[in-house]
Amino acid sequence: MNKNDKPVILITGAAGGIGSALSDAMSDAYHVVGMDLPDLVRGTSLIGIDLTDDVSVSDAFDRFRERHGDRIASVIHLAAYFDFTGEKNPLYDAVNVDGTRRVLKALRDFEVDQFVYFSTMLVHAPCELGAMIDEQSPIEPGWAYPISKAEAEEAIAETRGDIPVVLLRLAGLYGPESAIPTLSHQIARIYERDPKSHLYAGDQRAGQALIHEEDLIELTRLTVAHRGDLPAWCPILAGETEVMSYADLQKEIGEQIHGEADWATLTVPGAVAKAGAWVEVKSEPIVPDDFDQGEPPFIRPFMVEMASDHFMLNTEKAFDLLGWRAKRRIRDELPKLIDSLKDDPAGWYDRNGILKPHWLEEADRKSDDADSIRADHEAEYRRAHRRGLWSHWANMGLALWLMTSPPLLGYADPLMMWSDVISGGLLLMLSFLCLSWRIGVVRWLTAGLGVWVMFAPLVFWAPTGTAYLNGTLVGLLIAGFAVALPPAPGVSPVAARTGPDIPKGWAFSPSSWFQRIPIIVLAVVGLLVSRYLTAYQLESIPGVWDPFFPGTEPGKNGTESIITSRVSEAWPVPDAGLGALTYALEILVGLIGSTRRWRTMPWLVVVFGVMIVPLGAVSIFFIIIQPIMLGTYCALCLLAAAAMLIQIPYSLDELVATGQFLARRKRAGAPVLRIFFTGDTDDGDNRKDTDDFEQPPRAIVADMLGGGVSIPWNLALCLLTGVWLMATPLTLGLEGVMADVSHLIGALVLTVTVTAFAVVARLARFLNWIFAVCLLAAPFMADAGLAGTLSSVGSALVLMIFSVRRGHVDQSYGSWDRFIR
Repeated sequence: MNKNDKPVILITGAAGGIGSALSDAMSDAYHVVGMDLPDLVRGTSLIGIDLTDDVSVSDAFDRFRERHGDRIASVIHLAAYFDFTGEKNPLYDAVNVDGTRRVLKALRDFEVDQFVYFSTMLVHAPCELGAMIDEQSPIEPGWAYPISKAEAEEAIAETRGDIPVVLLRLAGLYGPESAIPTLSHQIARIYERDPKSHLYAGDQRAGQALIHEEDLIELTRLTVAHRGDLPAWCPILAGETEVMSYADLQKEIGEQIHGEADWATLTVPGAVAKAGAWVEVKSEPIVPDDFDQGEPPFIRPFMVEMASDHFMLNTEKAFDLLGWRAKRRIRDELPKLIDSLKDDPAGWYDRNGILKPHWLEEADRKSDDADSIRADHEAEYRRAHRRGLWSHWANMGLALWLMTSPPLLGYADPLMMWSDVISGGLLLMLSFLCLSWRIGVVRWLTAGLGVWVMFAPLVFWAPTGTAYLNGTLVGLLIAGFAVALPPAPGVSPVAARTGPDIPKGWAFSPSSWFQRIPIIVLAVVGLLVSRYLTAYQLESIPGVWDPFFPGTEPGKNGTESIITSRVSEAWPVPDAGLGALTYALEILVGLIGSTRRWRTMPWLVVVFGVMIVPLGAVSIFFIIIQPIMLGTYCALCLLAAAAMLIQIPYSLDELVATGQFLARRKRAGAPVLRIFFTGDTDDGDNRKDTDDFEQPPRAIVADMLGGGVSIPWNLALCLLTGVWLMATPLTLGLEGVMADVSHLIGALVLTVTVTAFAVVARLARFLNWIFAVCLLAAPFMADAGLAGTLSSVGSALVLMIFSVRRGHVDQSYGSWDRFIR
């Protein structure tokens, strides 16, 4: 048959997926003409049309008449506006209602055998479980999109004139590679193991009818073929008669993707779910775009309200008039839809209009097998979790220990007693939840509970040293068992399975154990010292040892005077206890993560650095004010501060590497805020950085002490100069302003010089010039005497001269090399 002899059918929205499929399927028997938005038809044989514009609609049908004449066998009206916000968009009226009216007005000048309108079953009110909807069921659309479809049906009735109309009220559409948003997002949530994939706010027995795109095409073919046999006004419901409930879909999707036949889904109270959805929607404008790349939350409050809506269709009318029944069932076709996701995850997300998670987008960019990355990461995560299950059982034992400790430790304070009992009960529950590998966030909650157990003896001023020791030790063990053992929760699959151990351009990994052990050892020293001082502040021991410094009060040495001074007592809790807690957290954070944590756990590296660098500066500040404000020193405080100070150079290179990594990802257009919390892959070669503990002990110590840190002889002299300046009140007998100046500048020189021992911070040595200028000016501003003047001027000259030389650098630090001068 020549195409000019074929009946002409017109399809609006022909550039879309279903429009293209219909055009191809019907072109054998009909001469198919398509219309769509002008931007979508450039370079094609389609006719451009803007349904919101009278002139555009008129021009489009004029062009149609010129090319194809006045007779149309069927008009299949697909073009419509749709979104899933639930809000009343002006385009619903402009396109769906008024646009449909414009098309029908234009068709009055044509001979039209049939007008087929693609409507939705959602124009009907939902039915009860066990009941069915038919064409006589009430028209009660529940949200903006179906409301616009119902209003369009009314507009058709008013405008059609003598044109016969078929209203195809369709179930939710799906195919082998895509599906309606509710189903595709449900699949994506389970694929990504989003926590929301385990929550539902409605009746899980409810479900909605679906229709396969092949069944829809067959329905449309039959509708057009029977155009002379149908009533002039003919609504027809079409979909599968079997409906899978939400619970059944959850289980089937979980089994098809993850091999888990019983996907756990908890029912959330509607009010709670609606409030959570509202918060997500309202917080969307204030969340930085680079966190989620601007993706709006899918679940909206209006969807929560309809979570229990049930749509099961009676399609007997379709069978009676057209001989049509759905031949495919979602239960049988779902595996094909999920196979298409596994075969090409990135393409599947694009076809379904879902923003890809960053790890998937990055895997797609690098042409990696995204689903293999996900599956391999999950398999390794589960293996590591199984190996570490003992730690959660151990925490259950510690929970029982906590709950039974108060009577044995003689707690007099009921608050302290109830803190341990309640904490133990919560720990028992959280540790039990930690046995599941799926909810890694609970491990962080458990670690937070461990931190509280450490902090509680300070808040409640533990009555005995044993109670304080118990809280510190048990809390540290709880947190360590929860998160210090692999697998580290929260790391994205692409970060865990791809990318280098060593930062781009670097010679070593700043996150290796050789780099972290010195920090952990120093933190242990600080913890032991601070714990001892805390016991005195809690009045658990009668005194503390200080072999060097006298006190400012009768019967007290320097350490005792300092830690019971007005500065210390200004804190609501023992300040030495806060120091001990900080050192304990440093130990804990130092133990978490792999040798790649500079890029897999950036947030943790930053927390680690904050606890060391700024808090180290605070420790130095308190050391500085001791002789100035309190008139003496604390020997043990000096030891703890030294431990904190020496940690600084060992921590800086990891901070620099993480900063470089985040900058590279930012330049690549990646969502940096999300990467900050979940990690990412990185450029560079994939060399492994293995800590070789089989070396001789001397070599191991050398690697630990020398990684990224060196002590050039000239900076060693600057360090000794700082120590000298701090000691001048004792060695030279300086008093008054000059003694305070020497002590203050000496402490600052000491801090800056030790920081400059880190190769990545070598430029910091030039700050010593500022201190040198202050030392040169000091004798002229205070009564220094001859000895004080010579000391101040001589120290200034030493700092100025010996801060110039950088010292030998034999390792590369990537793009940071230009700052190592």
